Amino acid sequence: MASHKILVIDDSNVIRNMVRDMLPKGNFEVLEAKDGVQGLDLIRQERPNLIMLDFLLPRLSGWEVYQQIQIQKDLQAIPLVLMSGRKEEVTEKLQEPFEYFEFVQKPFDQKELIDAIKAAMAKAKRRPATVAPAPTAAPSVAAAPATDLQALNEKIVAMQAEIDGLKKQMSQILNFIRQKLK
Repeated sequence: MASHKILVIDDSNVIRNMVRDMLPKGNFEVLEAKDGVQGLDLIRQERPNLIMLDFLLPRLSGWEVYQQIQIQKDLQAIPLVLMSGRKEEVTEKLQEPFEYFEFVQKPFDQKELIDAIKAAMAKAKRRPATVAPAPTAAPSVAAAPATDLQALNEKIVAMQAEIDGLKKQMSQILNFIRQKLK
């Protein structure tokens, strides 16, 4: 029986199969999600031992999934490997050095995958436990601005996901036009 659950969140069936095939046989149960919404649901339901997260996903981007993981103390402790074919899109939102997760650039080989998993596990162990905020004298006053701020942050995340989607579409259109002009 598998001793570790690894959740692979990637819209590419090829990548999900590749990860499964590269892992040592018998040690891992590989769970798969093809978009961010399905991935976040599986994270909450299955509590995997490791998450491999593509940065560009449909429905809910990898960036949005990452943010959801970061705001939930119990999910922060799960080792995380971010995957992307374009590192600049990751570093645009998350500055290097990546302190609490590992990054692996697609395409990757088995050694790079195993090294990334080991590094992610080591980084997760070094992560300090999140300290709960001290109670305030007037929680209703403090809660209102926090709620407004969270609503604005959610709008920003949604807008950024839309912008990222448009960038991707624009890139695909340009590549299509270049191919037609050849």
